[in-house]
Amino acid sequence: MQGYICVTGIVLKQTPVGEYDRHISILTKERGKISAFARGARKPANRLTAAAAPFSFGVFKLYEGKSSYTLVEADIQNYFEELRTDYIGAYYGMYFAEVADFYTRENNDEREMMKLLYQTLRALCAPSLPNPLIRCIYECKAIAVNGEFPGPPPDETLEESTIYALQYIASSPIEKLYTFNVTETVLKQLQQVSERYMKRFVGREFKSLEVLQTLC
Repeated sequence: MQGYICVTGIVLKQTPVGEYDRHISILTKERGKISAFARGARKPANRLTAAAAPFSFGVFKLYEGKSSYTLVEADIQNYFEELRTDYIGAYYGMYFAEVADFYTRENNDEREMMKLLYQTLRALCAPSLPNPLIRCIYECKAIAVNGEFPGPPPDETLEESTIYALQYIASSPIEKLYTFNVTETVLKQLQQVSERYMKRFVGREFKSLEVLQTLC
């Protein structure tokens, strides 16, 4: 059935289409991950330009056609402006969006992944936590949200604080994820575990991560 719908979501990525349009991927609360055309979004001063940018979070009004969505208007509540001026932070954000894009599907219940991405971008914009720790937390929680996180690996010698951190990440509400810091030793162990689990459960390369590794 054709008509207009409103969804709450966050833009994962955009690609140019033709001379003036953009094709965007939105992770939504109501319909999982969907794709839509933003007509004229590449024109200067077009009202959809900012709404079609990655990380834009808000309510999107879409026209639902027979085989595609078209963005009509948007009420953006958070553009995550800090990431538009933080080069490294932006690549972390793009990497997190790529992971969300990998894990999510249309018409699935993806509310937890949307919430996780939103809270992670908020954490990136705050100076209280180091980006490498945010990455570890996000990777492990994304795996947990998708029902694959096996807990602390039993074949590795980990500090008690590392084990506690991994258990906390897996079990805590997303809103309380980014409320702790760790020592350098614990961070290195978390990085080893999250890298191991990403290879095991995701097993693919991400373009933004490749760029990020050349910057850090």
